[in-house]
Amino acid sequence: MQKLTIKIKKNSKIKDFLLNYGFSSQQANKILKNRDVKKDGKRLGADDELLAGDEVVVFCEELPEPKFKILFEDENVIVLSKGAKIEVQGKDSLEKLIPGSIAVHRLDRNTTGVMIMAKNSAAESSLKAAFKAGNIEKLYVCEVYGKPDFRGEKREAYLVKDSERSEVKVFKNYVQKAVKIATSFETVKVGAETSIVKVKLHTGKTHQIRAHLAFLGYPIIGDGKYGNNKINKKFKQNYQKLHCFSLKIEKIDKNLEYLKNKAFIDKPEWAEKYI
Repeated sequence: MQKLTIKIKKNSKIKDFLLNYGFSSQQANKILKNRDVKKDGKRLGADDELLAGDEVVVFCEELPEPKFKILFEDENVIVLSKGAKIEVQGKDSLEKLIPGSIAVHRLDRNTTGVMIMAKNSAAESSLKAAFKAGNIEKLYVCEVYGKPDFRGEKREAYLVKDSERSEVKVFKNYVQKAVKIATSFETVKVGAETSIVKVKLHTGKTHQIRAHLAFLGYPIIGDGKYGNNKINKKFKQNYQKLHCFSLKIEKIDKNLEYLKNKAFIDKPEWAEKYI
């Protein structure tokens, strides 16, 4: 049995607190059923309120996956490494969990890795302008099924977004409503069945990396939307093995000029020695 001592940051119901902390709904229900949350030595029930400043002890069989970790923070920005199973915006999102944070770009719900968020309107404007101008470089690493011989070359294709189905399709040649995408891939490790691939985005479209690799015949392990469910089950991976390991600000206006040429790095354990 694991024991967590946690200081409450904002008023909330116990279940909302457990879910926001990273426990799954099933884990939270079990903790509440067993009354495994204590405050001042007293076991709490599902209807009890938690107040900002309270210190609680939670007993659990398995620790929750962290939703984020802070890499850098000052009065203007917060740089973090995002975990899986959390949106950047919306209910129970990073914006909600981190008071004062403003999303200026995004990662898919189950894509992990480095992000930068603004903490005021001036920083928001500066960062959005830098992203729009292509002055912020993001590098990714992923594990794919197969043995691609990528050598860092830029691959171009065309992408069509289906908003109703929340997915995209990639085509070799232009089709109606398509936008051009460009992605560089480099194979850095080849295994028995899977490979580790480093990725650089030249355009930043919805699901670009995931869909582009699937189109090329190398789906990302764990990708439930563009991958192969049989393969995902075989490798027991519930979400795409895709991580943004580097974010570098190459150029930015005077508001955040001190961040120019600064790179923020967070390498995942499964690919650390290859990138």
